[in-house]
Amino acid sequence: MRKTDCLVIGSGPGGYVAAIRLGQLGKQTTVVERDDLGGVCLNWGCIPSKALIHFASQFERLQHGAEIGLEATGLRADLKKFQAFKAGIVQKLTGGVGMLLKGNKVDVVRGQAKFTGPNTAEVAGKKETETVEFKSCIVATGAKPIEIPGFAYDGKQVIGAKGALELDEIPKRMVVIGGGVIGLELGTAFAKLGTKVTVVEALDQLLPGQDPTLVKIVEKGLKKRGVEWRLKAKAKGYKEAGGALEVQVETEKGPESIACDRILVAVGFRPITDNLDLPKAGVKANERGFLATDKACRTNVPHIYAIGDVSGPPFLAHKASKEGIVAAEAIAGHKSEKDFAIPGAIFTDPEIATVGMSEAEAEKAGIKVKVGKFAFVANGRALSMNETDGFAKVVSDATNDVLLGVQLVGPEVSNLIAEAALAIEMGASAEDLALTCHPHPTLSEAIMEAAEGVYGRSIHGVNR
Repeated sequence: MRKTDCLVIGSGPGGYVAAIRLGQLGKQTTVVERDDLGGVCLNWGCIPSKALIHFASQFERLQHGAEIGLEATGLRADLKKFQAFKAGIVQKLTGGVGMLLKGNKVDVVRGQAKFTGPNTAEVAGKKETETVEFKSCIVATGAKPIEIPGFAYDGKQVIGAKGALELDEIPKRMVVIGGGVIGLELGTAFAKLGTKVTVVEALDQLLPGQDPTLVKIVEKGLKKRGVEWRLKAKAKGYKEAGGALEVQVETEKGPESIACDRILVAVGFRPITDNLDLPKAGVKANERGFLATDKACRTNVPHIYAIGDVSGPPFLAHKASKEGIVAAEAIAGHKSEKDFAIPGAIFTDPEIATVGMSEAEAEKAGIKVKVGKFAFVANGRALSMNETDGFAKVVSDATNDVLLGVQLVGPEVSNLIAEAALAIEMGASAEDLALTCHPHPTLSEAIMEAAEGVYGRSIHGVNR
C-alpha cells in the first residue's frame, strides 16, 4: 500500500498545478494519470488548437499579403509538417510538467484510479494494481466531449476536437455541429485553410451566452471567409453518397441536406467520473453529473476536493489552475477561496475576450451602469496591422464608478484582457483604467480610450 498526504487524480492544468502547489507547501503528494501528463489542455486541447489557429492565420495573412505589399507565390499549407511541429510543442510542454512534478517531489503513478473507500483508492496500471491511502484527495479528471445520437465518433468521418487537430489533410468541406467556442475556433481555422465550413447550431445565436454585439463582429469575419451557419437547427444524422457525406439537418425552414467530407461535433462536455466509483468515497454529483463544491473546492466529503471541468463550467484551463491552487492551499490549512475574476478568451477571428459583467448582465442585476466604447478602426496599431474590426467596451457602476466588466472583440484581445482582470480583482474604478498611461502605438490603448469614453472624454473616439 502506498501512503500519501494528498492524492491528485488527473494531471491536467488543474491537477498538475495543484500537485506542484502541494509540493511547495510541504505535502507528500501523489498524482495518478491514466493517459499523458498535461491532460486535454496540453495534449489535444488548448495548446494544439492554438498552434493550428496560428498556422491557419499565418497562411491566410500570406495569401492576402498583397494588400499591404507582400506578395508570395507557390504558397501551400502542409498539415503533415504542421503535425510534426505541433507534436514538438506538446512534447516540450508535457516533458516540462514531468520535470516540475519531479522537482517538487511529487510522485506520479500511471493508471486508472477508483475509490475503494473515503480514504483509499485503487490504481490499475498496465502491469499491476496498487492501493493508495490518502488523507486528502483532489479529483481533477476533467470532462470529455458529448457524443450525440446519429454521430458516433469514428475518427475518420465523424470527429471531435482531438480528431480535428490530428488531420493531416485539409478537408474540402466540413460541417461543424455546435456553434460554441470550440466549433467556431476550429471552424474558423479550417476556413482560413480553404475548407468550406457550415456550422449547425441548435440555439438562436452563435457563441451562445456571449454578448450579441461581440458575436456580430465575429460573424462578419466568418462571412468574409465563406463560412455559413444555420441557427435553431438540429443535425439528425448523416449518410454516405457519391463518395461524400450528407448531413441531414432540421431547420426552421424545413429539412436540409449538407454535403461535406468531415463532420466535426463540438456540442459540449460531460464530466469524466465513470470509473471513479464515487459512491465508495461518499462523494455526490449534481443533477448534471458534475461534482458540486464550496468556495474552497470541497465536495460534500470535506477532505475530498474537486477542481476544473469535473466541477462544472466554465470549462477553462486557467480556472482549473486557480482552483487547483485554492484546493492545495486549503488542504495545507491556508485561508484560500474561489474569489477571483475569471477572464475568458475565444480564439476566433477577430478574437473575443471578456471579464466581469456585461452591460446586459449588470442591468439585469439591477445595477445602473455607465458605458464607454472605442472602435479599433480608430486605433493606430490596429490600422498598421490592417486588422480594424471590433471594439473595446468598459462597463462601470454609475453610482460609485467601480469597474464591473470589460468586453473586447478585435485583434489579439486575448493578450489584452489580463489588464482588465487585474483591475476588477483590485476593485479598481473605470477612472483608474482611464488615468493609466498606456504605451503608443498599442492595441491596449483601446481599453484606455473606452474607459475615457465612460466620462465622455475619449480623445480618438466618438463619445456617447
